Amino acid sequence: MLIGHVKEITRYPVKSFQGESVNKTQVMDYGLYGDRSHAFKDESREDKFLTITQCRQMAQYKAAFSGAESLDAFPPLTITQPDGEIKQWGDPVIQKDLEALSGRPLSLVRYSPGHVPLGAIEEAHLLMITSSSLNELSKVRGGNVDGRRFRPNLVIELLQDQPYSEENWLGKTLVIGKQVEIHVTSTCTRCMIITVHPDSAEKDPSLLAAVAKERNNQFGVYASVIQSGEIRMGDEIRLKE
Repeated sequence: MLIGHVKEITRYPVKSFQGESVNKTQVMDYGLYGDRSHAFKDESREDKFLTITQCRQMAQYKAAFSGAESLDAFPPLTITQPDGEIKQWGDPVIQKDLEALSGRPLSLVRYSPGHVPLGAIEEAHLLMITSSSLNELSKVRGGNVDGRRFRPNLVIELLQDQPYSEENWLGKTLVIGKQVEIHVTSTCTRCMIITVHPDSAEKDPSLLAAVAKERNNQFGVYASVIQSGEIRMGDEIRLKE
């Protein structure tokens, strides 16, 4: 059954940095190609990574690959700093700045294109929201809510404008485009990260309070990858019978 199409695709090459919007990408076993493939390990805690939760200024950094996707190695990764200066992944200036901002010793972590582990990096393969749900939340809030706050991989435009209908997909399989299949596993429990503005890093606790009140602190759904392949903006999304 046709339920909608892919409106936006976003991957986050560096955990807790802003992501990059792409017109097409490969869906790997672990999620979108290169998603959370680079990170800063927090050496003050065992097996933990630095995130916006510990350092809200991370939300102001932007990460993007600057080349074609390859399974041999990731393309060069560029980092746009909050001041607009562009550097490459591994530049010691970025690490030093984040150590100063967070007050924590850090080290760099980079995985291979064919293997980005779950768990330490992310809770599930893909995170999806619908434009219908985002618009409904904006109405409740009395103003536009920036979807970037929720850090989705996919924004889905529904054929039928039914906010929060994605929660009815739990336990079901979606087919994206010609071959990609994903299994919707759970709703996403939100945390303080959505309170941080992606551009200014200023906090707005009222957004989290609204999601807690209106949606029992759930917004968006997680999905695991069943069948990998390429997806594109505009791809049809079908609910598998």
